[in-house]
Amino acid sequence: MPQIFRVGSYVVYFWSNKNNPVEPIHVHVSEGRAFASSTKIWITNSGKALICNNNSRIPDKVLKNIMRQIEANSEMILDRWREQFGEIRYYC
Repeated sequence: MPQIFRVGSYVVYFWSNKNNPVEPIHVHVSEGRAFASSTKIWITNSGKALICNNNSRIPDKVLKNIMRQIEANSEMILDRWREQFGEIRYYC
């Protein structure tokens, strides 16, 4: 799975699949290794992070910090998403 960056022991990444149409832009977050049912965070068209689920059960304080990092790096994430999937759709 393409890793985007790390925040401490947590990995922020895309889960590569061949969905057609492509899902709205989002990242997955988990501690250690990547897995399909990890925490999922949407990126809105304004660059804000919106929690979809916290399946990885990341503590609230840590999750808020990760979401701030995602927002601060949203342009880079958008660029990487375009490279990986070719198009961008937004959840909201």
